[in-house]
Amino acid sequence: MNWDWDKLQEKRQKQGMNPPPRPPQDEDFDDDRQDDTPPRAKRTPFNNGRGPGGENPFAKMARMRFPNGRALVVVLLVVFGLWLLSGIYIINPDEEGVVLRFGKYNRTEGPGPHYAWPTPIESVYKPQVTQVLRSEVGFRSVGQSATFQQGQVRTIPEEASMLTGDENIVNVQFSVQYKISDPVAYLFNVVAPGALVRNAAEAAMREVIGNSLIDSAITDGKLKIQSEATQLLQTVLDRYGAGIQVLAVQLQDVHPPQEVIDAFKDVASAREDKSRIINEAEAYRNELLPKARGQAAAMVNDAEAYSATRERTAEGDAARFDALRVEHDKAPKVTEERLYYETVEDILSHSEEKVLMDAPVVGRALPYLTLPGPGGPVSPKTLEKKQ
Repeated sequence: MNWDWDKLQEKRQKQGMNPPPRPPQDEDFDDDRQDDTPPRAKRTPFNNGRGPGGENPFAKMARMRFPNGRALVVVLLVVFGLWLLSGIYIINPDEEGVVLRFGKYNRTEGPGPHYAWPTPIESVYKPQVTQVLRSEVGFRSVGQSATFQQGQVRTIPEEASMLTGDENIVNVQFSVQYKISDPVAYLFNVVAPGALVRNAAEAAMREVIGNSLIDSAITDGKLKIQSEATQLLQTVLDRYGAGIQVLAVQLQDVHPPQEVIDAFKDVASAREDKSRIINEAEAYRNELLPKARGQAAAMVNDAEAYSATRERTAEGDAARFDALRVEHDKAPKVTEERLYYETVEDILSHSEEKVLMDAPVVGRALPYLTLPGPGGPVSPKTLEKKQ
């Protein structure tokens, strides 16, 4: 500030202006000056080693007092306490805490608040063990994340093209759903778990498709392919020790190459027509056979009933004849008359017209028996039905 004032005064003197009086400075009151040299002549551009306030910074630093030993201990204890409190952490319900001590696995913690020695002694990883992850092979969802999002897809031909067991090319698009079963193995046994799942799933599906026919892969063999691919993929991941559990392998789309897709559609339509006709024939057979079986059973039951009736009737007639024979042996004349009367009564009961004549007239008239019906004899079966 003094240097600027001096420069201003010199500029005003050159312009012929009367300079105002200079403000008093500390040097003007210094009684220790050894000569009469004006203070202005002894000033330097650096203000004689003084600071902006006119005080020497080195002297100010010399007068500073550092805290005593007790205050230093308090400060260190506060810093150490904050460092210890930084080791408190919370595990969410869908996570597990994997604790490393000096870079080596130490323990696994469950959900809730926990404590670990702060960095650099211990470090904590928190993988989400209950979240269902999804990996896509042969296609990619637009805006894909770790979890599934419904939307448009982008085909990956180099992943989707596969060779079947009958040497046909088919495009297979599928997804894998999995979750973390062992967080320690998931974190430290493999470098890129997502890439491992995708590559292993592609290899497993190629092996399963290679052992299947194209007709089975396109039509009714998808469930079997999904099951075999799931088992094979789980075996591969267990062999790597990835700590991953495969939940499901789902085929999204299975179709032949675009160049021959029309021919495959015709073949599929023919198979559908074949299946439809077979189903219609089976439905007609299922409708006709039970009806025929019912009619046959009814005829058999009628025949058995008629047979049983005839047998019972014959047995009754035979028993009646035996009873009459016994009575005839006891009284032949009475039995013959009774049989005669019963026969005449039976005949007359079936006659519609009856004529009564006196004894003298009977001797002169021609005896006749009027039979029922408009004319002609009546068969025994007709008489049985009327009875």
